[in-house]
Amino acid sequence: MGTAHLASVLDTPTRVELFRRMLRIRRIEEEIARRYADQQMRCPVHLSIGQEAAAVGACAALRASDSIVTTHRCHAHYLAKGGDLRAMIAELHGKTTGCAGGRGGSMHLFDPAAGVLASVPIVGGNVPLAVGAALAARQRRRPDVTVAFFGDGALEEGVVHESFNFAGCHRLPVVFVLENNLYSVYTPLDRRQPDRPITAFARAHGFAADQVDGNDVLAVRDATTRAVAAARRGEGPTLLVLDTYRFLEHCGPADDDQLRYRPVGELARWKERCPIDAFRAALVAGAELDETVEATFEQSIADEIADAFAAALAAPAPAPETAKDGVHA
Repeated sequence: MGTAHLASVLDTPTRVELFRRMLRIRRIEEEIARRYADQQMRCPVHLSIGQEAAAVGACAALRASDSIVTTHRCHAHYLAKGGDLRAMIAELHGKTTGCAGGRGGSMHLFDPAAGVLASVPIVGGNVPLAVGAALAARQRRRPDVTVAFFGDGALEEGVVHESFNFAGCHRLPVVFVLENNLYSVYTPLDRRQPDRPITAFARAHGFAADQVDGNDVLAVRDATTRAVAAARRGEGPTLLVLDTYRFLEHCGPADDDQLRYRPVGELARWKERCPIDAFRAALVAGAELDETVEATFEQSIADEIADAFAAALAAPAPAPETAKDGVHA
């Protein structure tokens, strides 16, 4: 079944809901960026502004019982999978009501009830965890699929190739979602890897691969739907390469185009391909979305964000005497 056919069968409420989810993630991260200078969030933040379609499209293809394991750039994945916003914002503020008790910060988001198994800041370190979760589902005879989100920089980590090899050998129900935003911090892809398709990594390990426009939420959903269905049928992993782009700096709330590690004009060209603007235009053109509906979304999202920040600021910080709680040794 081709992508166009899969996308065409989505009804208007579903398509509009995908837009709302992307808009919600964008507004949440914009508010994090706006408030970051207040010094109430004392952890690094890696924002996904510009990459919302990848997270929303991929997670829209999953069941509630499916799991994800993500990276340092995890907010969008956590939210798209249904993670609790109040718990996330509290975690960024280091409060006891945070999803990791205020001990992890932005790069350590967990919500087992939503299927967010872990966020791991070590590049590539989350991939074997996803493979392990897929192996556990196989051993327990559960029909669940695990998704590992990671960036193009993780392809240079040996553990990723070991994980690919193991998953391919055992035909595990895991989908590897690679968000290719072209940079590992400041270093572009063409200075880190030879000239060959990224999808070749999957084929070298004996499983399928697909590459789609990571800024097209429908294309991402369709590709993930196919990959998840194959995994449930016992056909093994798929590597999905989603071509996308981060608008802000690698770590932090600011624009960094003045550093000139990006070619002149590249950021502007990618902003013209903003996933939210593009999908909004398509919905408006099809008379599926109007200003009144979008204004309703904006207001409800703003209210939700305000509530989450107010709750985080009012919540207690961990008591100093609990500093060693949860420490292995």
